[in-house]
Amino acid sequence: CFAARHGMVGVRVNYRLAPANPWPAGARDVAAATSWVYQNIDQFGGSRDEIVAVGYSVGAFHVASFLAHPELRERDSDVAAAVLVSGIYHSSADASTAEKSYFGADASKYDEQSAFPGILNIETPILLAWAALDPPRLVAQGETLKERLCNSATHCPRTTVLRSRDSLASVFEPDAASRSLAEPTLELVREVEARGLP
Repeated sequence: CFAARHGMVGVRVNYRLAPANPWPAGARDVAAATSWVYQNIDQFGGSRDEIVAVGYSVGAFHVASFLAHPELRERDSDVAAAVLVSGIYHSSADASTAEKSYFGADASKYDEQSAFPGILNIETPILLAWAALDPPRLVAQGETLKERLCNSATHCPRTTVLRSRDSLASVFEPDAASRSLAEPTLELVREVEARGLP
């Protein structure tokens, strides 16, 4: 609805679930989805050069992992920008049961499965967000990703701290007083669109 309200094409995708589909299935699903969008979006009035991937919660990790691990991408699966909301970007020994069902129980593999350091080497513009009411671990993950990106050679992401964490739909509500993602996302889209101008 957010995309349609603002004259954009919105494509909602999903990913296979763990434990039947462990790492890197989620990133591969993002790659497959973005490749399909790239190859077909013109049929819906969209532009293949202006694809913005949005990931929320686990989806944020899958999008970040897709960006960080070029070996997991498919032909024509690049994106122009990304919005990452309330994700875990590096698992650790104190991983939750849900995380272990995706990453496995062997914590020695978590570094290679992480979004770091790969995401620090990309030039893709990122809008990074988390909610003030997120669990402390999620807030710390967002703050760490922001700090590391800002100290990298690429760029410092746009950042928004949300007041609500109810659902993906709620974080895109247009009410500016709610500190939603609506306006920051539109700014990111305008930046992407401006690249194609003469």
